[in-house]
Amino acid sequence: MNFIGAGNIIDLTVTLAESLPCTWPGHMLFAHNSWVRFREQKPDAKDVQKTSPYQTNFIIIDEHCGTHFDASTHFIPPEDSGLPFAGPLGSNSAEKVCLNDLIGPAAVIDVRFLNHQKVQPGVSPTITVEHIISWETEHGPIQAREIVLFCTGWDRYYQTGNEGRQYVQGPVLFRDTPGWPAPGPETVIYLHEKGVKTIGTDGTSLGSSHNGAPMHQEGLKRGLIYIEALTHLDQLPPRGAQFLFLPLKVAGATGCPGRAIAMISQGEQ
Repeated sequence: MNFIGAGNIIDLTVTLAESLPCTWPGHMLFAHNSWVRFREQKPDAKDVQKTSPYQTNFIIIDEHCGTHFDASTHFIPPEDSGLPFAGPLGSNSAEKVCLNDLIGPAAVIDVRFLNHQKVQPGVSPTITVEHIISWETEHGPIQAREIVLFCTGWDRYYQTGNEGRQYVQGPVLFRDTPGWPAPGPETVIYLHEKGVKTIGTDGTSLGSSHNGAPMHQEGLKRGLIYIEALTHLDQLPPRGAQFLFLPLKVAGATGCPGRAIAMISQGEQ
C-alpha cells in the first residue's frame, strides 16, 4: 500500500461548524469560539483594549461528532460490569484501537437505490446480506481486511439551515422524515465472517434511525470498527481506492473524530 506518489486524494471528511448537523440529537453541541484574538475591544468604547501577536480558538465537541469512529466501548460495557453485552472489548477504548485496522483497500458498495424505497417516517431502509452478495456477484467476493464503505448518498443532507434537517433531526428527533440506509445486524455479522475489520458509511450512523443499538452491539462485541458520517464516497470506484482514517488520540474515549481520505491511483480514475 502506498499513499505517496501519483494519485488523487479524495477528502472523505465532513466539515465541522456550529451551523452544520454534526452532532447527534441530545448530545453535547459542537462549539467553536474565540479564546485569544489579535485585537480585543471594549463593548462601549472605540479604543482597542489590548492586542496579541496570535489568536486561538477553543472547541467543545462530542466524541461522535462529524466524521468519527466507534470504539468497542461505545456500546460494549466492561467485562466485570454485569451489564448486557459486557465483555473484554469493553476496555478497548479509542486510543487502543490498532491503526492498521483503519487503513486498507476500500470496497465501496453503492446502496443509494434504497433511498427510493417507501419506508415510514423515522425508519431506515435496511442494507441486507442479499445486497452484499449482489455486489459481490458483480465485483468479486469481499476479501479479509478490506474496508467496506456503504455509499448511501446521505451526505447530501449535510447542509446548514432547514436543508440539513433531514440529516439527523427529521429521522431521529422528530420522526417525520425517512432515515438513512443502514445495515442490519446480520449484514455486519456476514462481513465479519468474511474477515472484514472496519465498516464505514456516509450515512449519519451505521445504526438505523429507528433502532441503532442492535447493529452496534452485534458488531462492536465482535471487534468491528465503525466509521460514520463520511462524505464523497460517490467519488470512489467499487474497488481500487486505498482508505485511511486517523482519529484523535484521546485516553478512555468511546470513539473520536478524525480525518478520512482515500487515494485513487491514476490508473483507477
